[in-house]
Amino acid sequence: MFAFFVEGYGWLPNLRRRTTDGVVETRLLGRRVTGLCGPDAARFFYDEANVHRRGAIPGPVQDTLFGRGGVHHLDGVDHRLRKAMFMSMLSGDGIGLLSRYAAQEWEEAAATWATRDRVVLFDETARVLARAVAPWAGLRPDDSLAADLVSMVDGFATVGPRHLRARRARAGRERWLEGVITHAREKGDAPAGSALAAIAEHAGAAGTPLPPRVAAIELLNVLRPTVAVCWFVTFAAHALHLWPEHRERLRDGDPAYTDAFAHELRRFYPFAPFVGGLATHDLEWDDHRIPAGSIVLLDIYGQNHHPLMWPDPYGFAPGRFLDRRIGPYELIPQGGGDPRTGHRCPGEEVTVALLGTLLPLLARLEYEVPAQDVRIPLGRVPTRPRSGMVLANVRAPALRPA
Repeated sequence: MFAFFVEGYGWLPNLRRRTTDGVVETRLLGRRVTGLCGPDAARFFYDEANVHRRGAIPGPVQDTLFGRGGVHHLDGVDHRLRKAMFMSMLSGDGIGLLSRYAAQEWEEAAATWATRDRVVLFDETARVLARAVAPWAGLRPDDSLAADLVSMVDGFATVGPRHLRARRARAGRERWLEGVITHAREKGDAPAGSALAAIAEHAGAAGTPLPPRVAAIELLNVLRPTVAVCWFVTFAAHALHLWPEHRERLRDGDPAYTDAFAHELRRFYPFAPFVGGLATHDLEWDDHRIPAGSIVLLDIYGQNHHPLMWPDPYGFAPGRFLDRRIGPYELIPQGGGDPRTGHRCPGEEVTVALLGTLLPLLARLEYEVPAQDVRIPLGRVPTRPRSGMVLANVRAPALRPA
């Protein structure tokens, strides 16, 4: 475990490089671990007959990032029913409405940035996204929501103050949302079509409503990943700082290029280092025995930078995604497989849509990048530019009609 805290995203790829076939056999938290990489490995990993999630997520990660009892812990029928609940929130114009909220909040915030000498883009984008997703989900936003949601993500893979902040933030927000869920059920006043209504009314396989604390956790599983898109917007500003030749095409708002740029952001920049599960029974992969109950890790960072899959993997090249169909087990920053039935993040479509909305708005901003530390340390998980991307002398375009 100490090696992971030191090497971060490089831990599993470094172990793979020391093998002859790219399959890692090691120990983590005292348990046997097999580390895999590649599309075939991803297909193997996401097959519930091989790997399941129940009992696989370490307690510290549950108490910060995912909560205890949410969809990430489920398999089989329970998982599919809970996943269908999340997908129902995104059907119709759900994603489009959230994107419009985000655009409006961004433009209003950008107008205030122009009145300040400097802003930290990471912090500002988190607040924009929190103000957008709260009413979309049927909630009243508050000034500390963005900071709490960021803390949950920022502290899940570390020890010390960041981890303690994440625990406190999750505990407080679970209590708050438990009260919101209980009130909505008693009064029947959750806004129609909102995430709050969908979760409050959801019945599991037994036909009973979710316990209030579990419902609160699932509502956080809507809010938290939406605000986490601030990492990718900050990475976008980093990319435009290093490779400004991409700015003009983003400004034009070409949907195909904007999507390609968003996919390359999610491939190139590190977010989740790997994902794990437990072997359902004694398995074999490429002549390696995987004992039942042992940990199986899929190397996300390694796969997204694999030279056999991505020519010049450490070059930033959005063009690689133009006119390319992405297989379900190739680009896996938010998991692999089918998000409707498997364990791929159902919010991935939301992430891409929000980036499709916010990237052109970012590219249209006029600003300066003052001297700052823009290094991205791979030993920190989740990582981001050290400075959070400080922008100075922002000149925002005129607000469009809401």
